[in-house]
Amino acid sequence: MNRLLFFLVATLFIIVGCGGEKQAGNDYFITVDVTKSYSDKKELILQDFMDVEYIALETTDEFVNQGFVQDVGKDFILVKNSNQDGDIFVYDRMGRALRKINRLGEGNEEYTNIYNITLDEDNGEMFVNDIFKKKFYVYDLYGNYKRSLIHKEGSGTLFYTDVFNYDKDNLICYDSYNEENAFVLVSKMDGSITKEINVPFTEKKQLRAVKKDGKMTYSVSPGPHRPIIPYKGNWLLLEFSSDTVYTLLPDNILRPFMVRIPTVQSMNPETMFILRLMSNRFYFMEAVENTYSFDSNSGFSTTYFMYDNNEKVFSGYTIYNGDFSTKKEVDMSELRPVSHEIESWDSFEAHRLVESLEKGELKDGPLKEIAAKLDEDANAVIMLVKHRK
Repeated sequence: MNRLLFFLVATLFIIVGCGGEKQAGNDYFITVDVTKSYSDKKELILQDFMDVEYIALETTDEFVNQGFVQDVGKDFILVKNSNQDGDIFVYDRMGRALRKINRLGEGNEEYTNIYNITLDEDNGEMFVNDIFKKKFYVYDLYGNYKRSLIHKEGSGTLFYTDVFNYDKDNLICYDSYNEENAFVLVSKMDGSITKEINVPFTEKKQLRAVKKDGKMTYSVSPGPHRPIIPYKGNWLLLEFSSDTVYTLLPDNILRPFMVRIPTVQSMNPETMFILRLMSNRFYFMEAVENTYSFDSNSGFSTTYFMYDNNEKVFSGYTIYNGDFSTKKEVDMSELRPVSHEIESWDSFEAHRLVESLEKGELKDGPLKEIAAKLDEDANAVIMLVKHRK
């Protein structure tokens, strides 16, 4: 946010106090101090505030994969491998294998890599994001080529890293390298920019360490974060360079949702702010110090904390999976956003579930029932973390 806007927001903080701050129109934003530590930890059970669904991905001679979920709809699940073999596995919503698609190649209708895939069930299409060619390749759910869309160019743009199905006509995309408008709405038909979403900031910031060694340049980051989060029918937009996490409303208006202090533009090294999981009551987040030592291969010190929207307080946390009889901690960094209904997904390797079953670590319920039918060489079981209605 620019200096004037930051001053106005800071003044508003002083007037209304900290925690849940009231804005005009009876809306609230939350002030987050990224320099605080939280020794007080709350222990939570995931199933107490989120719905959890398990799906065993069917294994056949043709359907052997690493269970890296790309998108989940009402009827279909798209899965790929992480080894860039080009395979796309189409499952139904129950995990039954439907078909395998591979359009890897150098032709005009073929992708050279799969960075991510976005599902558009209403139009029966999937958008394969090829960051090497800086294009989307659009196929139907049988693998028939339909068209390709070129990524935005200029203003420091490199390629789209995060992509979601926004509405019937548009994708919402994020390019972490763009120095002006990293968030854009993109036409599904021709790839044109239908809306540039201006999240204001002064200077572009990145969460990564860079080392130059002769002609070689090395880059290290602590892993993926969530710049776009579907939430309650709207979209949360998080740009490291801005002090404000915005809600993008259906009329394309930005409303402040969270504001971090101190301003990222004043810090050296910076502490970056990350959102991990959003529920109706709890918001889980991280503060990451943007430092890394290539000599010791260590850095990016992280503080994990949450905000309780009922009690209006911050604290540390530990989340456990309630389907385990032992304290099985949920790794928040492994949870990846999906849609407005499905907050995120994670996966369990079959052999680990079989081992947990044999050790008596699973409670009676759907996960134990699935594990009892698993072969240790089967495909992964995916966990969908869904908003409670």
